[in-house]
Amino acid sequence: MVTPIIPGIDPSQRPTRARYVVVLFALLLAVLAYVDRVCLSMAAPSVRRDLGLDQVQMGYVFATFALAYALFASPSGWLGDRFGPKRVLVFAVVWWSICLAATGLTWNLASLIVVQLLFGAGEAGCFPNLTKAITIWLPKHERVRAQGLMWTFARLGGAFTPPLMLFLINLLGWRRAFGAFALLGGVWAIFFIIYYKPTPREHKKVNAAELALIGDTSSVAGGQKIKVPWSKLLGSRTVWLIWAQWYLVSYPFYFFLTWWPTYLMEGRGLQPGETARWAIFPLLFAAAGSFSVGMFTAPLARWIGSYRNARRLIGGVSMLAASLLVIAHMKTEAILPAVLLMGCVAFFTDLTVPTAWSTCMDVGGKFTGTLSGSMNMFGNFGSLTAPIAMGYMVRATGNWDYAIYSMVAAYLLAAVCWPLMDPETPLEGSR
Repeated sequence: MVTPIIPGIDPSQRPTRARYVVVLFALLLAVLAYVDRVCLSMAAPSVRRDLGLDQVQMGYVFATFALAYALFASPSGWLGDRFGPKRVLVFAVVWWSICLAATGLTWNLASLIVVQLLFGAGEAGCFPNLTKAITIWLPKHERVRAQGLMWTFARLGGAFTPPLMLFLINLLGWRRAFGAFALLGGVWAIFFIIYYKPTPREHKKVNAAELALIGDTSSVAGGQKIKVPWSKLLGSRTVWLIWAQWYLVSYPFYFFLTWWPTYLMEGRGLQPGETARWAIFPLLFAAAGSFSVGMFTAPLARWIGSYRNARRLIGGVSMLAASLLVIAHMKTEAILPAVLLMGCVAFFTDLTVPTAWSTCMDVGGKFTGTLSGSMNMFGNFGSLTAPIAMGYMVRATGNWDYAIYSMVAAYLLAAVCWPLMDPETPLEGSR
């Protein structure tokens, strides 16, 4: 990267890299968020056995987390716009870590649902406010790459959780395993409180060259009263399409976070040890998707001529490819190619993830937290729908076919959304 020459600043002065520590915090928290939410999917057979739950009841448990996440995603994004992301993130991480530990104390369906409601409400503040922090601390040309890395690490965390959770379940039992994971959130919060500042200008390790590179982001940093332009949000076709595609992407992806290990055991006849090994593949491939799109979006935008058309192309093509790969999976009997095909589904799914969140940064501007939070709200309504609908489909039919094919429909509808939106023009600059 060539450092721009800024008037009044010595050209020989190299920018410091304090902003990358903020990125590191984002990466670590993304890992924790996905580790914590995937824990229950791997522990589900043990939880169902000990608490006496069937598939539909467990589907409601998974959906409860998504419901709370959906309801609190938009308010938590607004809180980040109003008070800045630091306060919201620290409170959210401590809150959900307590709830994760409390999961191991549940004794029946009702207690598990209550804990999952509180857990989902806490995690809802994570990604909208990390996105807000990235908007504050990074120059525009580095934001997509940061989003790609953040989601790469999130997926990697989720990918390696099944074997790690299985190890802890065998070592400690599923109840204590949740407590072990909960401790990590408290450690993250302590270091974040010490290091993070509301704006780069307030951080003593940011020199003038880095500050000039980042630009003046004080207007989007929060900490002052804001009036969200709800009329523009609700009147924008692009905003509705952002919301719609995230709902449609989240529906099939939540299958990987909830029912995937159970599907491998009940639908493909695998044992728990085999399941733990195969369960990591979709999220590993998803990590590769997020990383790839973070690296090639900027070159693609330069080649095509705009981020607008690059994002439209990535979103539309990747969703169409995902739908075709799900169909191929259903036609495949051998476990290795079947799992690899679903890994490719997750890869193409995650090409849209940093794309959608970076769209929220450009379109949202100083309302990034509100827009990304509302997008995440719709996404988690999709996540809420998936485990319940799929649970009923499996119970009604005795197999997983309809549940898996419902993913195809979601991907095809999502493919339609991207060419119809303007994923670059800010709301404040739109008519």
